Amino acid sequence: MSTDIHPFRIDVPQADLDDLRDRLGRTRWPLQLPGEGWSRGVPVGYLKELTEYWRNGYDWRGHEERLNGFPQFMTEIDGQDVHFLHVRSPEPDALPLILTHGWPNSFVEFADLIGPLTDPRAYGGDPSQAFHVVVPSVPGFVFSAPPRETGWSVTRVARMWAELMRRLGYERYGTQGGDLGAYVAPEVAKVDPEHVVGVHINGGIGFPTEKDVPELTPEELEQYVLMQQWSGGVDHHRLLRAAPQTFSYGWHDSPTALLSWHLQKLWEFAGTAYLPEEAIDRDLILTNVTLYWLTGTSGSSSWFMYESSEFNWPEGQLEVPTGVYCGPPAIRRLAERHNTVIHWPDSNVGGHHFLAMDVPEALAADVREFFGKVR
Repeated sequence: MSTDIHPFRIDVPQADLDDLRDRLGRTRWPLQLPGEGWSRGVPVGYLKELTEYWRNGYDWRGHEERLNGFPQFMTEIDGQDVHFLHVRSPEPDALPLILTHGWPNSFVEFADLIGPLTDPRAYGGDPSQAFHVVVPSVPGFVFSAPPRETGWSVTRVARMWAELMRRLGYERYGTQGGDLGAYVAPEVAKVDPEHVVGVHINGGIGFPTEKDVPELTPEELEQYVLMQQWSGGVDHHRLLRAAPQTFSYGWHDSPTALLSWHLQKLWEFAGTAYLPEEAIDRDLILTNVTLYWLTGTSGSSSWFMYESSEFNWPEGQLEVPTGVYCGPPAIRRLAERHNTVIHWPDSNVGGHHFLAMDVPEALAADVREFFGKVR
């Protein structure tokens, strides 16, 4: 196995962009079904407007240039080609930190977070709390090779991340993530506890399940009811366990179908309180969707769902200290069954599931606060 690390640069052929634009222009639009707002899914009028902007207003080349401003690399780990960003801080004593993105997302999730983490001085923060940031693309997502066989797990990904940090020369580091990253980040601590100093996640641990209900206090039961309301919508875990190959045909062949799927989940991940671009810049949304389209990874990015028999919340780990950005509706005492929680604020700002895209500076401040306790 090669351990070489090679520079990587995004350079999309113009023919691929022309094909995307042509397909968007030839979208076969369905009728709008009866019902108010998003009650039947992404509204036709809303999707038409955003698709037209994607086709004629969105500047891929400008965003490609921005992404290429981050040092990017490829290396082979566990027989897989792994793409990653490695952005070193100007502060020499910065703590290495590996970030794991979620689904349906990519390394683009952290585009606005990297600056505040690597160079807090430029954002009014304490330079002693800077990080050297590593952002790998999870196998099957955009530029990282998809798993070639069944049996993959977040533990296997965590071992890859530990090897990546070793290969980069980091003997002491932290891990952070949300969504899928909330499963992977604690697992990194489990497989490499002698080198990981702490785990920070956006949320996910401490959510009560049906078996916890009889033991919940009245106040905790209110949180459980709130969580049940928040977690409604399309059950993508069940859908992608059942027939991921079937659904991938539409996402792989129609960019409009792919965009509508992403918008559906982004709307639900906002608690349906507002439109996706009211929390996340629409160019950032389109950059992420464009990468899925150009790399053809809409199906392979769902491997961790179609390899599971049922949905379970992240459990966490007891190897190193844990910090959580969001508290309620999760319950701290439940999280502490499997985690040594030393950071659990309950008043942080931001309502979207993808906090790094919604409130990057607030998330960066919380990450700095937590790791300031374990450095």
